[in-house]
Amino acid sequence: GGATILRGGAFKPRTSPYSFQGLGTTGLEIMREVGDELGMGIVTEAMAPDDVAIVARFADMIQIGARNMDNRALLKRAADSGLPILLKRGITATIDEVMVAAESLLAIGNEQVIICERGERTFEPSIRNSLDIAAIPEIKYRSHLPVVADPSHGTGRTDLVEPAALAAIAAGADGIIVEAHPDPSTALSDGFQSMPTGEFRNFMASARRMAWAVGRSI
Repeated sequence: GGATILRGGAFKPRTSPYSFQGLGTTGLEIMREVGDELGMGIVTEAMAPDDVAIVARFADMIQIGARNMDNRALLKRAADSGLPILLKRGITATIDEVMVAAESLLAIGNEQVIICERGERTFEPSIRNSLDIAAIPEIKYRSHLPVVADPSHGTGRTDLVEPAALAAIAAGADGIIVEAHPDPSTALSDGFQSMPTGEFRNFMASARRMAWAVGRSI
């Protein structure tokens, strides 16, 4: 359908201790097998410094989750791995703060950093998070780093993923992260914000049209 990288969480930092916590190393093995079969790179989150070594064995890129953006010990260990880093903006972080976190990775010597705008927690109750579209061009003005958007976490609703993604493309995002599932109603995690995999091709067609409309390509 046009996807180039497979992202999934083997270790799930759930708010509730009773929610699905991920499959751990078994999940990493499954992701690596699927990535190799499809010729795709994989990216997954390391939740703690001690996780980096095992994640680096399987992944092509290490994700620093929104809850860990300011975890300096984790940032250092991830940067030292030499793998590219997907740095998610914290759920209450300012643009200045995510830029400082990115600079911490760069200062260690890892220049393969991508910043992810994934929505901030606000007082608006109708959506899970508020995707900050303006942050995309602002970060790109301030730095040379690629910026991607995550409209799945950024809205928390399947029906809002596509329009938010299109807005991010128009704003200059270098990539889009979307969650997909064969049957979102049975997903163990975040089914309410996952698009059915059968709709992914149509989503990509819309994304290409938007990119073309603003003089870009996918």
